[in-house]
Amino acid sequence: MPAEGMSTFQERLARIRERMADACRRAGRSPDDVSLVAVAKTFSPEDVREAVEAGICIFGENKVQEAAAKIPLCPSRLQWHLVGHLQTNKVRQAVTCFHMMHAVDSWRLLEAVNQACEQSGRQMPVLLEVNVSGERSKFGLSPADVPAILARTQQLYHESVVGLMTMPPFNPAAEAARPFFRQLRLLRDEWRAQTGIELPHLSMGMSNDFEVAIEECATWVRVGTALFGERRGRQWRLAAGSLMDD
Repeated sequence: MPAEGMSTFQERLARIRERMADACRRAGRSPDDVSLVAVAKTFSPEDVREAVEAGICIFGENKVQEAAAKIPLCPSRLQWHLVGHLQTNKVRQAVTCFHMMHAVDSWRLLEAVNQACEQSGRQMPVLLEVNVSGERSKFGLSPADVPAILARTQQLYHESVVGLMTMPPFNPAAEAARPFFRQLRLLRDEWRAQTGIELPHLSMGMSNDFEVAIEECATWVRVGTALFGERRGRQWRLAAGSLMDD
């Protein structure tokens, strides 16, 4: 069933951009201050190409293995963001696939990314994932641990921490996410003053609540279902032309 009740990707994208612009107006922000990451998890290179034809150029993936298979089959001019949890044993592969990482959640992982970037001759912008809600089921740094990690980032020469990311507890009511988005913004402002690190980007908001996130100063919104439709039960993966269980 098409997302947003519409029949084409172009129509769904137009509606998403309209909603983003309306949220920016309500918050007194410029639409240019917010970027859309089209999360293509489980969707095929053909789906990506349809999105590119509609005007999308920034895509998100949750899993390194799926991205490594999919990206070579997509237009080369695209920008790819890792928006899911990164395991240390996938860091080297991730560094070769992605242009930005949204969910780095430990000093150990920061060091591993830095080392992999050094070995591959790359620079990587990263966002620290912060578990604002304190849910045990979620990845992310405790807010109490972030200032000390930020203070150590001057040791990293091949990556730069450019902001923060969070995921609120799931709730079908978009407004329920507002306190968590607002808290991340306030923490960012506090840590910016403490450390002198600018942290210009906030990655927060998905299909269900991206408008609220924009009102609370998100600069990246990660939208998948509202663009591509409901997630498939099996993820696309290049493996002798077959699908593989997610």
